[in-house]
Amino acid sequence: MTPMILVTGGTGLLGSHLLLELVASGRHVRAIKRANSDIAMVHKVFSYYLPDPDALFEKIEWADADLLDFGAIGDALSGVSEIYHAGAVVSFYPNDHKAMLKVNIEGTANLVNQAIENKVSKFCYVSSVATLGRAENNGVSDEETYWIPSKKNSVYGISKYGAEREVWRGMEEGLNAVIINPSVILGPGFWQDNSGLFRLVWEGLKYYTRGVNGYVDVRDITKSMMALMDGNHFGQRFICSADNLSYQDFFSLIAKSLGKPAPSVNVPPAMTSIAWRVEAVRAFFTGSKPEVTREMATTTSQVYTYSSEKLCKTLDFRFRPVEESIREICELYLRDLNN
Repeated sequence: MTPMILVTGGTGLLGSHLLLELVASGRHVRAIKRANSDIAMVHKVFSYYLPDPDALFEKIEWADADLLDFGAIGDALSGVSEIYHAGAVVSFYPNDHKAMLKVNIEGTANLVNQAIENKVSKFCYVSSVATLGRAENNGVSDEETYWIPSKKNSVYGISKYGAEREVWRGMEEGLNAVIINPSVILGPGFWQDNSGLFRLVWEGLKYYTRGVNGYVDVRDITKSMMALMDGNHFGQRFICSADNLSYQDFFSLIAKSLGKPAPSVNVPPAMTSIAWRVEAVRAFFTGSKPEVTREMATTTSQVYTYSSEKLCKTLDFRFRPVEESIREICELYLRDLNN
């Protein structure tokens, strides 16, 4: 009998690609979603890679369940032997902080507890490089670069660190779990949020900061997750990041593929500090979300670099070049724009 796999966060960028990879490999998959969630984007992602997306899309079994609803999670785990936990709130807006902390930490604790109670044999948690000790580390971060409390840590990072601790606690209680820590995820389709950087460049982004960050293709993350689970690499965490690029180089690559001018105005840290304060005032009086927040300004001004040597050696894995990923995503963006 084919094992049942449960996926959380299936309606997001990473989750939709994970669902595609799982059903394409013949796995029996159940995906949980909130009752009001739209699964149309999942179908859209399938259509990027398949001539007949319906054939595989219809193999997904959907179940309505909120991560904060302990009972609903228990019901969704009926018959499940493996869990891929990719569900999380991702936001750098202050108004979302309270909900993000609750969902990401308490929701993960619920899932871990139910996994242990239901004797789930395998558990993969999608964490983030934001849980590493990057705030005070000027060198290259790896799996041994541990969290350091700092004002530079985003609330998102704090929420993922708290959630990751719940998974480590589950391991101590006997759960076979592995943690993957992706850097900035690159993928198509979610042009208003996860993939919004491509849209911003298309719309004429003029500015860049001196910061550096890691980037990885969403398909490399899903393949790594499945390989780690299939290889039973439990009790460990693995950074998943293809390359480290400055924001200037990253945006320039996107601009080149979209046929747009590359951002040419460098914004120094002092100016980003002013920008988020001005935006906070504007947002207060207009009731809208600020275009720049303090966390955004802090993050984009820092140099964060990561090593995936452990993952590559463990899985004999090779990442897609970031430039290739950007080119393919831009082609899909232009295709969507013209349809």
